[in-house]
Amino acid sequence: MSIKFTIMGCGSSMGVPRADGYWGNCDPKEIKNYRTRCSALLTTEKMTILFDTSPDLRNQLLREKVRNIDKIFISHEHGDQTHGINDLRIFFLKRKKKIDIYTSYNTKKYLKKNFSYCFSDSADYPAILNFKNLKKKITFNSNNDKITVKPLVVGHGKIDCLAFVINNKCAYASDVNKIKEKDLKFLSNLKYLVIDCLRFSPHPSHFNLEESLKLVERIKPKKTILTNMHSDLDYNYLLKILPKNVKPAYDGLSFYI
Repeated sequence: MSIKFTIMGCGSSMGVPRADGYWGNCDPKEIKNYRTRCSALLTTEKMTILFDTSPDLRNQLLREKVRNIDKIFISHEHGDQTHGINDLRIFFLKRKKKIDIYTSYNTKKYLKKNFSYCFSDSADYPAILNFKNLKKKITFNSNNDKITVKPLVVGHGKIDCLAFVINNKCAYASDVNKIKEKDLKFLSNLKYLVIDCLRFSPHPSHFNLEESLKLVERIKPKKTILTNMHSDLDYNYLLKILPKNVKPAYDGLSFYI
């Protein structure tokens, strides 16, 4: 079984550059500094799982030539993780089958309120998404492919957010500034950790670089990829200062788990 994980977008809530063209400390000549808002994709031969619906989702899907989406996980209710949800319509229209979506209770309420047409039939638009119960561990089987996703509740400033542990080998935690002590055991022996790293200075709802590296030192994943990066963080500068087993993400980066 071959499971591919792709960073669809690795930028912070305004992306890099911002909508007004501001690049901050990022060199505009380096294509890996061009960052769309965060989402990720897990693919096998028979299954495609999307993590978050970035406002930049359409362009991300086109770039990666995604033809179908089978399951969706949403980490939390903020706009930079949810406001691309309308771009899922085509995947329903192709199959005439609602797509299962997994998320927390609070995020479910937010989505039903703000994107009600995605979940309730109307005269003109059929519902495209179907909420599924968020269990402690969710397993999908497709032919010889088996994928297990364990949602972890983590702190993200004033709200809770979900991180996702996949087959006990890869963790995706794009928006986090606190992880419960009791949950650190689920992050041990990882092949890949994809972790929030907003900027150099502290932030009330995201890990900064120092905090991300402290977590890496503690749980010791084999490889770490930094995501949700603000315009403070230039790709090539990070390559110079980071430990060998820690790399900055870029849009389209992929690896096998």
